[in-house]
Amino acid sequence: MQFINVFVCLYCAGVVCSILLDQGLEFADYSFRRKHGAEIPPELSGCVTAADQERTCAYENAKYRLFVPQNSVTAVFGVVLMFSGFYPQLFATLRNATGSVYATTLLFALFASVPGIVVSLPFELYGEFSIEKKFGFSAMTVKLWIQDQVKSLVINMAVGAFLLSVMTFLFEHVEGWWWMLGTVYVAFSLLVSFVYPRFIAPLFNKFTPLADGELKDRITQYLARTGFKSDGVFVMDASRRSGHSNAYFTGFGKTKRVVLYDTLIAQLSVDELAAVIGHELGHYRKHHIVKRLCAVIPLVYLLLFFVNVFTGSESLYAGFGFSADGESLRHMKFIGLFLLFETFGRFGFLAELAGNAFSRRDEYEADAFASELCGSGRALTTALIKLNKENRSEIQPAPVYSLFKYSHPTLMERIRALA
Repeated sequence: MQFINVFVCLYCAGVVCSILLDQGLEFADYSFRRKHGAEIPPELSGCVTAADQERTCAYENAKYRLFVPQNSVTAVFGVVLMFSGFYPQLFATLRNATGSVYATTLLFALFASVPGIVVSLPFELYGEFSIEKKFGFSAMTVKLWIQDQVKSLVINMAVGAFLLSVMTFLFEHVEGWWWMLGTVYVAFSLLVSFVYPRFIAPLFNKFTPLADGELKDRITQYLARTGFKSDGVFVMDASRRSGHSNAYFTGFGKTKRVVLYDTLIAQLSVDELAAVIGHELGHYRKHHIVKRLCAVIPLVYLLLFFVNVFTGSESLYAGFGFSADGESLRHMKFIGLFLLFETFGRFGFLAELAGNAFSRRDEYEADAFASELCGSGRALTTALIKLNKENRSEIQPAPVYSLFKYSHPTLMERIRALA
């Protein structure tokens, strides 16, 4: 490890910044909650009680007490792995043992991910089977949890093996690999939009067509009015795992689906459910997804262009203990990509900050569309209040925390905008 190396310095700076920022933001929100958590805004008088607020604060505090050690341990463990020479030794061992760049890439990706998963596992189990169960959200059983993990592992390994093999092929045989890889990424993302709702999601949950009745009639009417053509409206058995509620649109083209959690249907009235669907339709009519793709796709190509430049630098590899010369450099592109992710990934909060700002703008537009579609914002307002209450979400988090961590406006910001 060369501590005067520019990439190593950036890595160290990123680690320090990310730890301080994450811990600082969570502490700021915890302190704000201790001071203002019991307060009930006038708009929520009669809808939220002191007991509700006490329960919400207890839930958020429990998650905070888990976050502090989890974030600290995983961050320190990642630094130890990076500085210990584990990754260069792993790569050298695999390369000598296999003699194949494809096998080395696949095995390195597998073994390099195992330590982090093992360290995070106890925290995830505690969060699921202690905190979530204590506050009445988790319906997960050990058997179901294991089944989910096995299914996820198989899917991730299959998809990962395919993408890594394609990427390695491009590294090895295509001079301008970066733009080809960008094209593969975009095409694969669109393919997943077709495949996920029909083949992957049903592996984890049961999707039942929404029964005939007032709710289906109302949703069908809204879909027709907005020109949204879908594969159907489905109810997902979310209560099998969790008491949290949600609704979403998924798919692309003819595979588009409207999905309602069964927990959501149990919590809201027909008018409120229709308003929630109206909000989702607002994203469709305002072309938020298309606009986001138009912004993200050029950034993907730009990012990969810079990856192409930096992965050709021997300094990148030498700084972290890897041996690379001009002849072997092209066989180590994946390692370069891995090191760049470790180096610059810690500064991802800058992209998240910008992304959250645009996302919150889109949420306001979708809320306004739902209000217009439903004739008023009253139904959406009461739905948002109920969902916030049922999910034990903070009514008013610390402003600086919501700035960095909230992709949606806070509850009070949304209902005041709808008023």
